[in-house]
Amino acid sequence: MADSNHIDTIYLGGKEHMVRTGRGPVSVIVYGDQDKPALVTYPDLGLNHVSCFQGLFFCPEAASLLLHNFCIYHISPPGHELGAAAINPNEPVLSVDDLADQILEVLNYFGLGAVMCMGVTAGAYILTLFSLKYRDRVLGLILVSPLCKAASWTEWLFNKVMSNLLYYYGTCGLLKECLLQRYFSKEVRGYAEIPESEIVLACRNLLDQRQSTNVWRFLQAIDKRPDLSSGLKKLKCRTLVYVGEYSPFHSEALHMTSKLDRRYSALVEVQACGSMVTEEQPHAMLIPMEYFLMGYGLYRPSLFKGSPRSPLSPSCISPELLSPESMGLKLKPIKTRISS
Repeated sequence: MADSNHIDTIYLGGKEHMVRTGRGPVSVIVYGDQDKPALVTYPDLGLNHVSCFQGLFFCPEAASLLLHNFCIYHISPPGHELGAAAINPNEPVLSVDDLADQILEVLNYFGLGAVMCMGVTAGAYILTLFSLKYRDRVLGLILVSPLCKAASWTEWLFNKVMSNLLYYYGTCGLLKECLLQRYFSKEVRGYAEIPESEIVLACRNLLDQRQSTNVWRFLQAIDKRPDLSSGLKKLKCRTLVYVGEYSPFHSEALHMTSKLDRRYSALVEVQACGSMVTEEQPHAMLIPMEYFLMGYGLYRPSLFKGSPRSPLSPSCISPELLSPESMGLKLKPIKTRISS
């Protein structure tokens, strides 16, 4: 690694690397032993690893499953890391292709080969695009309330409202309400005499720390994304899709699953949940993930026995749906680091 390419910081138990890419700097926070297989995460609009994945990784069973088996590489969209300054307005707004290409540069910087990927909504789109562009660098996809089509008229209008709020008023109260509606179900957002849940309050506070111009830039990229539907059948890596029952992108996730090769993919619909399953119902992700990882030689029976039941819809609770046999060919254990 060239020292001129990065700045390292010890942060919240992980090490932050500011990787300089040909499309600008990218914050990557690394947790765990870098000799282990790599799990790369990418969050949704306005979020970073703290506000998008903390609920999942702070869940003891998930931490046991994921941190035991992987080294975690949390990639933030440009300017979404904690303490980020506003991006120079003279810098060009990156496209989704640029963001996907940044991921390739990050993997090369760390000397990683093929990796496991986990993304939420906009982050799921970026990782899906990355997997289509660089198929030999992705072993599997774990996608939460993902996007794959171009923005619909409804989403375009909603994004236009958010874009104008960000541009003229910054992270104002109305903008935060729009984002919270995107992330969470009504039950946890609170209504009438029901107060907001702690996860929503925490997310609201973290949104105050975002630079509005940086969120606006990511929104511009996502709003202009191309439709990936026609290429999804070409994906041969296993794909596990989660979607919350009340997610605004529920139909999008169903559409995406219908376009994926059924031999390599599975859908998990989580009841009474919004888009951000990682925060709202992280326990619902455990059992499907255990089955999913079983095919990669990363499954420990003792962990499975101790896992709580997941509140899945009846159509998705069958273990056969997520068995290695139903998700394609048996794969060898993951090996993600490039040999020197």
